[in-house]
Amino acid sequence: MNKNYKNSQTENIAEDLFYEYRLGAKPFLKWVGGKRQLLDQFDNLYPTELKLKKIKNYYEPFVGGGAVFFDVAQTYEIQNAYLYDINDELILAYKVIQKDVHKLLDFLAKYDKFYKQLSEKKQKEYYYELRESFNLNRFNIDYEKYSENWIPRAAQIIFLNKTCFNGLFRFNSKGAFNSPQGRYKNPKILDEHNLLNVSKLLEIAIIKKADFKEVKNDISNESSFVYFDPPYRPISTTSSFTAYSKFNFEDDEQMQLAGLFYDLDQQGHKLMLSNSDPKNTDPNDDFFDIIYSNFNITRVDAKRSINSNAKKRKAIKEIVVTNY
Repeated sequence: MNKNYKNSQTENIAEDLFYEYRLGAKPFLKWVGGKRQLLDQFDNLYPTELKLKKIKNYYEPFVGGGAVFFDVAQTYEIQNAYLYDINDELILAYKVIQKDVHKLLDFLAKYDKFYKQLSEKKQKEYYYELRESFNLNRFNIDYEKYSENWIPRAAQIIFLNKTCFNGLFRFNSKGAFNSPQGRYKNPKILDEHNLLNVSKLLEIAIIKKADFKEVKNDISNESSFVYFDPPYRPISTTSSFTAYSKFNFEDDEQMQLAGLFYDLDQQGHKLMLSNSDPKNTDPNDDFFDIIYSNFNITRVDAKRSINSNAKKRKAIKEIVVTNY
């Protein structure tokens, strides 16, 4: 086969995939610290090579709610995505949506119908009963091997996320989900259209339960775009309230991540990282300015809603680090 013709065919297939995957998929979980509100600002900070179609591989070592993945995968012509997270339950949910979305929808439809016919009092009782059952059953799940019992588990994850307080996907040090119930008149437990779109989009993804350092073993020799969204460094004494896994992510881990950032920069990849800005509360706290001193740091505006008192929710600064 003529080499030029073969390259042309590959480009046409990639373009077809690009338009096929512009589905309007969005994060399927509520996510404290999610990036949907920042996407317009992020679009100005993505690497030019991504916009020029020179980058085909996307990596996200802390996928969380996945807002940036959904944005990049549906706006730019990437061919492969590698999504990682250390949270067992989160990765389980992603894989079920990728592999068995229709069975998942059946379970969610049952939860949706049953929960919404209950009185407010009964809803509260049901939420805490299901949360307790969910926590007990984690000892019966093999998180390393996909199986049919992952599907009802994923449905419970989505149900709890949609009905808990503020979408707070939070686990204690023992790995038990401990978010209280939220008050919603009509929680969107079943979002069939979006879940089908998410499943379609995840066809280009390799999904792994892994520590952030795993990306170094997987990353392609070709120029790639890596977006890091680690657990944020606390900017107040109560910020750890938002922890979403049993694993701590302290300053030592932040510095290890910075070391990985330097290593991948040396390999020629395009890198972008988000974090809290400690200068919100301490103008003299130069932690990130020091450990990322060789790179570009941009401060963006974000409105975070973790405070239960809406009047105390205000815009704060977050940092975005890039190596370009």
